Amino acid sequence: MNVDTDVKTEFIGAESLLYKVDHRPWLPPQGPWVMTQTWNDLAFFHYAIDPPVLRALVPPSLTLELYQGVAWLTVLPFWMSNIRPPGIPAVPVLSTMPELNVRTYVTHQGKPGVFFFSLDAGNLSAVWAARLFYRLPYWHAAMKVENKGAKSNDGSSVPIHYSSRRIHGPSALDGAAEFRGRYQPYGIARPARRSSIDHFLVERYCLYAVTNKHIYRGDVHHLPYVLERCHFEIEKNTMTEPIGLRLPETPDLAHYSAGLKVLIWPPEKLK
Repeated sequence: MNVDTDVKTEFIGAESLLYKVDHRPWLPPQGPWVMTQTWNDLAFFHYAIDPPVLRALVPPSLTLELYQGVAWLTVLPFWMSNIRPPGIPAVPVLSTMPELNVRTYVTHQGKPGVFFFSLDAGNLSAVWAARLFYRLPYWHAAMKVENKGAKSNDGSSVPIHYSSRRIHGPSALDGAAEFRGRYQPYGIARPARRSSIDHFLVERYCLYAVTNKHIYRGDVHHLPYVLERCHFEIEKNTMTEPIGLRLPETPDLAHYSAGLKVLIWPPEKLK
């Protein structure tokens, strides 16, 4: 494998991605992106939550966004590959890791995005870098993903087995912030229809982080998600207990996406 050729090809692919913007609510930033990642085997477990409950957990400087009067929280296990800055080759040991997000949906200055209650990752160095650079609540966890991208003999998908247990941060010592389960896609893979609940929940092109003094927005860019329904079995999910919220055993809605390439820009301080 020629590393220089691979980097050049990947760079061209990333740059061409910037020309595919018709699906976005606003154009990507004009400045250079600083990181590319590929997100794989994503399972979106969505929970409908009474708006006052989530409103109390989201910083008042952000507007909690509702869909037909309902607030939503999503638990999102997946794994990342090809994590690297532009012009630098991906190193397999350093550029691949699992991640598990807990998020809700907000707007600020007319731009819809996501607000993270937590982001658990299996790489301690990445956790500290993300906390410092993006001011996001990343935590280190012991994580395992089995059957990544695996297929059965007939070409159909096999269940992804996913486990995560937080080993540093809120409630790491008392057994909270843990997820165990498996999921498997089925049905027709297609992009979300505009104005649908599916589109509301997945087509988000920025994230927000809030400190004591400032709001930060980080832009991301990717093609529309191609979604499938998924069979799932959740054995344990205490990921929201550190924020004082206990979720029901079964989510109200679930999606699967095989994955996509993502470009990421540095956070912008808004105020």
